Amino acid sequence: MNRRSILIGLFVGGLTLLAADISGTWMADVNLDAGNGTAKFVLKQTGDKLSGTYNGALGEAQVSGSVKGSDVEWSFESGDAGKCTYTGKLEGGKITGTVVYGQLGKGTFTAEKK
Repeated sequence: MNRRSILIGLFVGGLTLLAADISGTWMADVNLDAGNGTAKFVLKQTGDKLSGTYNGALGEAQVSGSVKGSDVEWSFESGDAGKCTYTGKLEGGKITGTVVYGQLGKGTFTAEKK
């Protein structure tokens, strides 16, 4: 291998090590067709997998999802709404994107780590 290949390999490997870990407590402002609210997520990232808890207007639930680069997705089940799915992008310490709250409708969210 030449020096250039080694340097490129180290650079790409370093970028992987610098990938954001979104583990922690996140507060999300949620805007749905049915109204607005706040949701609290306590997330744990292991590799590209997410697990954790939701606490909000629909009670409490277990969360599962994934992280792929800056793309983030997680979901939980609610007896009142059905499957609730958050799909967003991590940028500058915030996650913004779209949300589907089962039968309650669609909307947008912005989450910040606390």
